[in-house]
Amino acid sequence: MMRRSLLKAPLLLPIGLAACGGDSEPVALPPLVSGYRHLTPLRLNVQDIEVADPLPGAVQLSNPAPALRPDVEMRRMADERLVPVGTEGQGRFIISQARFTRERLSGGGGLTSLFAGEPGERLTCQLLCRLEILSPEGRRVAFVEAEARRGRTLPDGATPGARARAAEDVVREAMDQLNVEFEFQVRRTLRAWMQEAVTTPAAPAPETVEREDLSATRPR
Repeated sequence: MMRRSLLKAPLLLPIGLAACGGDSEPVALPPLVSGYRHLTPLRLNVQDIEVADPLPGAVQLSNPAPALRPDVEMRRMADERLVPVGTEGQGRFIISQARFTRERLSGGGGLTSLFAGEPGERLTCQLLCRLEILSPEGRRVAFVEAEARRGRTLPDGATPGARARAAEDVVREAMDQLNVEFEFQVRRTLRAWMQEAVTTPAAPAPETVEREDLSATRPR
């Protein structure tokens, strides 16, 4: 009986390893970006701002697409950051490129690749947008462009949850870069159409009134 128990014990080890090696990790993603309304708005001296549909072929998403779609976030950035404050003319925001790609990396082959799981992959996010200023007659009088690019490499055997989180992180990092670059280009190139917020000046402090000692001049 003792020998039979000893023989059975090693057989339990592969079963335990198989359970640990299985993909039981839940696909839990971090919270999505909170938006851009907390940032200083870009106030343009135009009557209205149009967020146009992406150009044909601008949106390219490899499957599985990231939960955080770059084209949706680019439109969100424009909606929440650009504010028209003028009485004529128009601004037009255009998505020229919103691309997310997955490039599968070639494995090394042999037994190592057999037990490594899914091959690694290279994730890349490329963004390009344009903001145009149009005259009341519809003629383009100025424009600015901003672009961003971020990437990440995942090793062989990365779990679906890790791949989903990495895809979202790449898009988020590219959007952070695009947002900073977009504001820089707008403030530098479109200075003539920028209007800073007018703040109400604080009321001046009341002047100090000197008090005269009347006891020194009062007749006795």
